[in-house]
Amino acid sequence: MPSALIIRHTPYEGIAGFRQPVEEAGFVIDRIDVTDASFSSIDFLEPDLVVMMGGPMGVYEREAHPWIDCEIARLALRIAAGRPTLAVCLGAQMVAAAMGARVFPGPVKEVGFAPITLNPAGAGSPLRHIHEVPVLHWHGDTFDLPDGAELLATSAAYPQAFRLGPNLLALQCHAEMGEDPRVEAWLAEADDYLAEAGTDATRIRADYAVKGPNAVSAGRAMIRDWLAGLDLD
Repeated sequence: MPSALIIRHTPYEGIAGFRQPVEEAGFVIDRIDVTDASFSSIDFLEPDLVVMMGGPMGVYEREAHPWIDCEIARLALRIAAGRPTLAVCLGAQMVAAAMGARVFPGPVKEVGFAPITLNPAGAGSPLRHIHEVPVLHWHGDTFDLPDGAELLATSAAYPQAFRLGPNLLALQCHAEMGEDPRVEAWLAEADDYLAEAGTDATRIRADYAVKGPNAVSAGRAMIRDWLAGLDLD
């Protein structure tokens, strides 16, 4: 059976709603935290699928997080080899950096449920399943589109999704979140961050309860579609 490795940059940002379609596609899921002692020895080329999840740190915070350089170097090898890779939020920023693009703090923070805008390439991609669906955003960093990548979607402020062939999909938004109770860990002590984004925990919780299940359902359909098109040879 094919293997899937989930790379977590913080314990409260796991695969969440995407677990179901990955398991339905026959992948046996394992996970590792970047703080695990064994992380530096993980061969990024070995798993059939790597899923890079989010986290509160920035790609540029390399002194504070020494594992970042090691992760980017191994991720670059995987991307160059065309191995199937799904990346979310910080994971997408890591992919951009591994492809040589700039990752940097943006002028605004995007936090809360909102739809993304698909371009024609995105409308013809698995992202069509989340067309006009409000999904969770939680970021203040952004990236330049990597050379060779195809932009699929944007928000009012930032690029939101890109791909490289059938085997690499990078998502800035969190279409996996909407039912996972670990959102409470995101909200804990985030009042100042939320205020900078023009929202608060009460609003996020309310939208999570009302909009979250539909966002996750659409996100799962997107991932099922993407997985069905992988080239695993």
